Amino acid sequence: MRARIFALCFSSVFAFFLNLPATAQGTFASWQQDFRRIAIAEGIDPRLFDTAFEGVELNEAVIGFDRFQPEFSKPIWEYLDRAVSQTRIREGRQNRREFRRLLRRIEARYKVDAEVLVAIWGLESNFGQNRGDIYTIEALATLAYDGRRARYGSRQLLAALQILQEGHVSRAEMVGSWAGAMGHTQFIPTSFLALAADYDGDGKRDIWSDDPADALASAANYLHENGWKQGRTWGVEVVLPEGFDYAQADINNRQSAGFWRASGVRAANGSRLPDYSNAALLLPAGAGNPVFLVYNNFRVIQRYNNSVSYAMSVGHLADRIAGGGGFVQPWARENAGLSREEIVELQTRLTAAGFSTGGTDGIAGAKTRSAIIAYQRHLGIQADGFATAALLERLR
Repeated sequence: MRARIFALCFSSVFAFFLNLPATAQGTFASWQQDFRRIAIAEGIDPRLFDTAFEGVELNEAVIGFDRFQPEFSKPIWEYLDRAVSQTRIREGRQNRREFRRLLRRIEARYKVDAEVLVAIWGLESNFGQNRGDIYTIEALATLAYDGRRARYGSRQLLAALQILQEGHVSRAEMVGSWAGAMGHTQFIPTSFLALAADYDGDGKRDIWSDDPADALASAANYLHENGWKQGRTWGVEVVLPEGFDYAQADINNRQSAGFWRASGVRAANGSRLPDYSNAALLLPAGAGNPVFLVYNNFRVIQRYNNSVSYAMSVGHLADRIAGGGGFVQPWARENAGLSREEIVELQTRLTAAGFSTGGTDGIAGAKTRSAIIAYQRHLGIQADGFATAALLERLR
């Protein structure tokens, strides 16, 4: 049975705790005592909890990182420039050669292409060189207490304590990113408990070791369980016909390749559009920029990280590692998008105008894009769903 949602089954008491407003939590010390009682009720050994929390403090750096996430705040071409740099492509090819036997075995077992595993490894930890150095319990306790991501932090914190209790890693070795992601392929604790793999059969799912075997197998298992199809692309760059209705470029508008061909959509490199699954058109930077037809494997990558920039970077880096070339259409770099603060204003004004964005988080995600398209259609202008300064000015 495929694991579509990675979540633990928590008690009603813990669920109540998750829903407490941040203002009800008091000081960090009092919050910690409340969480201790809940964790013990959920099966965490009191001594393990106390050892895990020894010296833990509110980490202001974690709060700062949480407020700025480049995959949601940078123009996509800036994100891609760094994520799919020539250095990373070269190192990706080197690592594919160095670990070819391991990757071949993992590919055979989990039916996930080696290049995409190497790409995830590269983006998540620079091929194991930057696995993070923040104590995971402290990072997640900070997020659980801070309020903005309290529900996420609390769930992941309890799962992290369970990982310690099961003996997969020692307290000293349990380090990772500010968001609690760990190891070569940066698994969050609930995903670890659900799908991490003990590839070498030593009884531990050791994604922290210098040996990347368990981590790469875990990433492969994650993708496999979410529906990855081996040998199939994540997407192809395409060219749209003159006068095309950009409103059709919606990630939820999945159609057959035949439908898109009949609509005049053509592969940018002149090849035939792949036929193997329904696909959606993606305009990550609006009209006048590269356009992509994305398939099921793109959505699978988004299960790893929901950011469009991240999913595109994994797919494109995998293609480049395999020997593919760059994009045909250049990015219109002079037409930068909005800052996070401006996106918050755009979301606020769109919602006030009757076009709900589902929140004002400063991230131009799928709901915000749908609201922009609806507003653009209302105005009778090109509906590409891209947040621009001109659009914001029109709403003011």
